[in-house]
Amino acid sequence: MKAFCLFQLLSLIVLIGNALCKECTNIPTQLSSHTFRHELLASNNESWKEEMFSHYHLTPTDELAWSSLLPRKILREEEEFEWIMAYRKLKNSAESDSPGEFLKEVSLHDVRLDPSSVQWRAQQTNLEYLLWLDVDSLVWSFRKTAGLPTRGKAYGGWEDPTCELRGHFVGHYLSATAHMWASTHDDRIGEKMSAIVTALAACQEKMGTGYLSAFPSEQFDRFEAIKPVWAPYYTIHKIMAGLLDQYTIAGNKQALKMVTWMADYFYNRVQNVIIKYSLERHWLSLNEETGGMNDILYQLFRVTNDPKHLLLAHLFDKPCFLGLLAVQADDIAGFHANTHIPIVVGSQMRYEVTGDPLYKTIGTFFMDIVNSSYSFATGGTSVGEFWTDPKRLATNLQTENEESCTTYNMLKVSRNVFRWTKEVAYADYYERALTNGVLSIQRGTEPGVMIYMLPLGRGVSKAKSYHKWGTKNDSFWCCYGTGIESFSKLGDSIYFEEQGEVPSLYIIQYVSSSLNWKAGGTVINQKIGPLSSWDPYLRATFTFSSEAAGQLSTLNFRIPIWASSAGAEAELNEKILNLPTPGNYLVVKEKWGPGDKLTLQLPLGLRTEAIKDDRSEYASLHAILYGPFLLAGLTSGDWEIKANPDASLTNWITSIPASYNSQLQSLSQESGASSYFLTNTNQSITMEKFPEPGTDSAAHATFRLVSKDPTASGIRSQKMGMIGKSVMLEPFDLPGMVIVHRGKDKGLVVEGSSEDSSSLFRIVAGLDGNAKSVSLESESLEGCYIYAGLNYDKGSSVKLGCVSDPSDSKFNKASSFNLGDAMSMYHPMSFVAEGAKRNFLLVPLLSLRDESYTVYFDIRS
Repeated sequence: MKAFCLFQLLSLIVLIGNALCKECTNIPTQLSSHTFRHELLASNNESWKEEMFSHYHLTPTDELAWSSLLPRKILREEEEFEWIMAYRKLKNSAESDSPGEFLKEVSLHDVRLDPSSVQWRAQQTNLEYLLWLDVDSLVWSFRKTAGLPTRGKAYGGWEDPTCELRGHFVGHYLSATAHMWASTHDDRIGEKMSAIVTALAACQEKMGTGYLSAFPSEQFDRFEAIKPVWAPYYTIHKIMAGLLDQYTIAGNKQALKMVTWMADYFYNRVQNVIIKYSLERHWLSLNEETGGMNDILYQLFRVTNDPKHLLLAHLFDKPCFLGLLAVQADDIAGFHANTHIPIVVGSQMRYEVTGDPLYKTIGTFFMDIVNSSYSFATGGTSVGEFWTDPKRLATNLQTENEESCTTYNMLKVSRNVFRWTKEVAYADYYERALTNGVLSIQRGTEPGVMIYMLPLGRGVSKAKSYHKWGTKNDSFWCCYGTGIESFSKLGDSIYFEEQGEVPSLYIIQYVSSSLNWKAGGTVINQKIGPLSSWDPYLRATFTFSSEAAGQLSTLNFRIPIWASSAGAEAELNEKILNLPTPGNYLVVKEKWGPGDKLTLQLPLGLRTEAIKDDRSEYASLHAILYGPFLLAGLTSGDWEIKANPDASLTNWITSIPASYNSQLQSLSQESGASSYFLTNTNQSITMEKFPEPGTDSAAHATFRLVSKDPTASGIRSQKMGMIGKSVMLEPFDLPGMVIVHRGKDKGLVVEGSSEDSSSLFRIVAGLDGNAKSVSLESESLEGCYIYAGLNYDKGSSVKLGCVSDPSDSKFNKASSFNLGDAMSMYHPMSFVAEGAKRNFLLVPLLSLRDESYTVYFDIRS
């Protein structure tokens, strides 16, 4: 048993990325990992817990610890002195003047997503989940803690009544429902969120101190005593943030009273720690994860203007981490990513509230180093929840990449820096991370099914990571909470406005939507045309709805860095506009009225992007992108491409025409109550049971019937019209390869495309006499057919069988197939990339469910 425990411990340490110990977090470092902490606390192995917690301590974070964090690049004595001075300035900085005007967030109440957009579909999927969740189950542990009667049954996973982090998801639910209500004004969501606030208010009133949580306050006793406990302030941050969102977004005044009472309670607790021990003791406790406590308290101060809330916010700034960023030291490797990104978001709020430019520097520097040295092609960051060494990503491609929470929080960081600077680069980052890192974590349109990590290794699958896909009522991980928030506010960063004598609007995301722009006196309707690989342009049309021409206002259209100037066009009322170079804005000032129409055409170019790794041996690793979309190759591990990544990509990447979907088929046979499908299994042909859509099995059971007759437009639309035609069967995920026979009674295989007759099969009426079935006769061996043999044991080979007796009903049945709708279809943005050993079907990462894929390719000349 002891050996097993050691193996389990080592496995989990490897899983979280072998993060190096940092003197600004808890010890052992792996306790920072939510995955590891949940496994440890859920275990019945007391000796394992005792062993882990026997080493538990939180390292000091005052000047001694600060000195020990001296970045490696600081070597001289005078630099050491400056390092200490920087800390003292950080710790004792006086408040500065107002930082000035930023771009203003457009209210979600005024933005509506168009049903034609992928964002709207993602929002609707999330809406279904939020409505499905039960109020009594969500607040079960809150009522239990308050000593109130419980109703219904508590949820499981991280909301289980025994989990120390219980209650965190309810905080996220409050934020998500507030945003969803603003995004949709769906009365059902309004009723749900009001019921939750009312139930929580009853719990808070019953306890009578201002405390509100799903776990007892004893967890804070342990926190303040520097004893093992799983991040109680992390959960409190989520509850407070949810209540504040219910007030600021949904107008619930009761929620403001509740969050203010909570702040007063924790102000007193922190004050008692400082009086009883010292300020340093409070800093010490912050090395356990505290979420974005500083962030929510700065936001609360904006509402209340209560100096206690401002002081408490300062006390949750983490000097030992923010100090590294203040002196612009890139030394974040080894830190637990999602513990520290929210602290940076809080420091950004400190800048906006106080005007202290140090915190603007901190937020901008952090954004820039994460983007330049720690981010994948998705825009996401982290390996097993931690940051690894900068520009060393090539050896960290695995299943446990890009914790979804980190992407959620990095979007906040980039959004803030964009509002301060208006720089297109930060809007480009936001678009990339949202498109690839957020829209990729739902499993299609299945409500409540999301992932924790986004795998980015070779031949990975979203279904095969450590956590796999979550469930509707038994997961509730941290990434479920941020997930339901992200999918509730997909309209919040499309438009930003700038106040002034002439109002100005910044359009930074191209998403089909409408905006009731009150400052501009008009409703703006944005419509994005269908995106495809065969028509490489993003086309946006803007029209305006108002009774008369509005006031003079300016529209600023982002020209993304991924767009090339060649082929870019803009017109206003059929008058050609001069476009700036990518990375700038098209600026148009008009009195917008109902007759105005602005069109924008941006080329969606293919490009490769090297992985962020400065070691020469990994210089060949590249991702392939199409505009903002990261393309994934359907493969179980192959990744070699022979090409010059600097040469024109059209030499080795081609688009898949729209007509190809009409040529896709799945061939099946019935046996009893089951259906069996012709399947490519490791380049041998077998019959397998009905595959679930969105899986490798579905892709392997789909073939493109390539007609020998170039005038044949397709097969799906004219099945019987193809009788007598000769076709090749190309596996869906192996473009350029086809099924070939190797002679009578030998198994069929998949090989490179061949012009000889061994790959040609003539479609004839089904030998079984069924009017809806077909048989496939070899063109080179007359009277021989693709033959399943009626033996459906897993892995049994499909052969070329030859007729010996035309009346043999078993043979005739085994040689007849139903031509049905394809189990997989080409995404409109699909391509074929020529590989060294095989070709790759490339599709947007966001479109995949359980299929195996690779996002980085080894591209060599």
